Amino acid sequence: MMGYLNPLLRLPAARNLLRLPPEQRKAMVLVLRQLRDQANTEAEQAWRRRKGPMAAYWRAVSTYARHLAHALEQTDIDAAIAKGEE
Repeated sequence: MMGYLNPLLRLPAARNLLRLPPEQRKAMVLVLRQLRDQANTEAEQAWRRRKGPMAAYWRAVSTYARHLAHALEQTDIDAAIAKGEE
């Protein structure tokens, strides 16, 4: 079993994102950070409206966006992929 600091890196598709050219990864990071901020705002609004399931949904969107952005910022792609392998 592989253990990663970022659980999304267990997925082949996520690892493929790390192989994109740096300029494409940087653009994706910017969009994902915006998505994270907007999803957090939606989560807070849903929580204030007592819409717990929607608040949880938006929190999950925010978390996945953050994890993907962090993964895309890795500079040593091979080390990021291999990190934590047993």
